[in-house]
Amino acid sequence: MPRQLRIEYPGAIYHVMARGDRREAIFMSETDREYFLATLAEVCGKTGWRIHAWVLMSNHYHWVLETPKANLVEGMHWFQNTYTRRFNTRNALWGHVFGGRYKAVLVEPDTAQGDGYLSTLLDYVHLNPVRAGLVNPMKGLGLLNFRWSSLSQAYAVAPSQRGDWMETKFGFAAGQVPDTVSGRRRFVEQLERRATEEKNEKCGWHEKEGQTLNSTLSRGWYWGSQQFREQLLGLLKTRGALKQGSNRNYRTSKQSRDEQYREAGQILEAGRLALGLSEEDLESGWGSDPRKVAIATTLHLKTTVPQGLIAERLGMRSAANVSQQIRRFACKDLRTHSLEIRQWLKMVKSC
Repeated sequence: MPRQLRIEYPGAIYHVMARGDRREAIFMSETDREYFLATLAEVCGKTGWRIHAWVLMSNHYHWVLETPKANLVEGMHWFQNTYTRRFNTRNALWGHVFGGRYKAVLVEPDTAQGDGYLSTLLDYVHLNPVRAGLVNPMKGLGLLNFRWSSLSQAYAVAPSQRGDWMETKFGFAAGQVPDTVSGRRRFVEQLERRATEEKNEKCGWHEKEGQTLNSTLSRGWYWGSQQFREQLLGLLKTRGALKQGSNRNYRTSKQSRDEQYREAGQILEAGRLALGLSEEDLESGWGSDPRKVAIATTLHLKTTVPQGLIAERLGMRSAANVSQQIRRFACKDLRTHSLEIRQWLKMVKSC
């Protein structure tokens, strides 16, 4: 069977979902869920991703993910590998956490507020706990009783309590409510009203053109109109992805990797100049030079380039040394660093 299409372009929106290996749990505790969200925040910082909605179930997760840059594959590779390693370390386990490939269905942005493909997807994600029987507004157990979704942790709280990677503007616009105390309350009430009107097992499915959101995850590659489909196919043909006899796969991991390496090169050069390092310093200087470690920390936070490559480019011996130096750097009081390093970090933080 042909593998699912992977189409990447700036500004793409995806419905991303991954299940546990053999449908087993991907969280053993609430602490695991916190680590998952921290890892999500970290990858968003590296890639520039924006999350419109998310929900963490026991053995799978859903995201509505926007990629300002064409870097879905690169970011997902880093995220799933990193979370797997952290999950296994915490729980003294080994092996796969996620089963098979993650699903990434392209989503058509709405052209009319509240009456499009993206807005129905947001409801679908937030109503997952209803379909799973974890909450039931008709029995007095409202949606906010389920903590692990963007409804509870983003749309129902003040902006200051949200992660800076969360994007709620479209969701509130689709619900035709302002981002105020009363508006957020109405947003939740609208979803709970829908939860009481639809059958639990199909709550939020919403059929369009003979497809439901559930069916697109099983056998689809886009959630949108026929016009949107034609646009995507046109994009594929323009890039030469569809050739006679091919299996219609399309991966632009090289494209996104090249973009990451270009960005990493810009960060490295800016850091080298700002911190007074010569090319010779990079090649032959101490691997623990605080200026090098400051640049390595920035590359680690802002990109998904491998630490082995960082070690090679900064003359820091090995990926293990890079990891160790970054941890030590992060634990130090900022005031112990030189003025030039403090200025560099301040500039990086403001970007």
